[in-house]
Amino acid sequence: MQKRIFWRCVQGPALRVASCLHATAESEYEDIRRRGLRQPVCVLPNGIDLPPPKQTIHDGPQQLLFLGRIHPQKGVELLLRAWQAVAPRFPHWELRVVGPEEDGYLARMQALATQLSLERIEFSDPAYGEDKLRAFRRASLFVLPTYSENFGMAVAEALAVGTPVVVTQGAPWAGLVEHGAGWWIALGLDPLVACLEHALSTSPQRLAEMGRAGHRWMQRDFSWQRIGHQFLATYQWVIDGGTPPAWVRLD
Repeated sequence: MQKRIFWRCVQGPALRVASCLHATAESEYEDIRRRGLRQPVCVLPNGIDLPPPKQTIHDGPQQLLFLGRIHPQKGVELLLRAWQAVAPRFPHWELRVVGPEEDGYLARMQALATQLSLERIEFSDPAYGEDKLRAFRRASLFVLPTYSENFGMAVAEALAVGTPVVVTQGAPWAGLVEHGAGWWIALGLDPLVACLEHALSTSPQRLAEMGRAGHRWMQRDFSWQRIGHQFLATYQWVIDGGTPPAWVRLD
């Protein structure tokens, strides 16, 4: 109800008078059009800071990392149930769940982990800045089994440090397959279990290669230097007119 009131009274009127709108992915562009907004739409991803990629394979257990809000939308329960299915066959892997508490959902997930008798799982406080980078670098694989995501910034952050990812099709990351940087899978428990069976069987060397491919992809298409120049060209077009940049949709 509150969102509908806000849309009607504040957000909707503001968007309807905008000269150009920004979508981070094709799915977000389609949402804009479904709202009946007909202005030009600049379809550009969020930019990403590019820290130095990790250089070595971490000794010790391999780590599967979830980093994000502990919220039903993020698919944490799916992940725990998938971990129950695959963990016995991969004793050299551990699962780390990192993120902030939301409406008591963390406690519910901790209780579920106990109920499922999960082993080699750790719930950690939110990580920011250098702590977040260390978490991504320590992980052999990042997972986001989300139900819905406009962009999924954590995916880009993981790829930027050279960690391959598993992401559901609730997030707009189809390019993972094209660039050999991870897996983009259907929603649901069975697809997640099947993907983790494959991903956790992948050699550390191959996972590292996928991570390097992801870093190159982020460097080429998602760096702030590139995205910043594209936004600048968009603003100049809005002000001066002429031929719109290739990433501006008029349809």
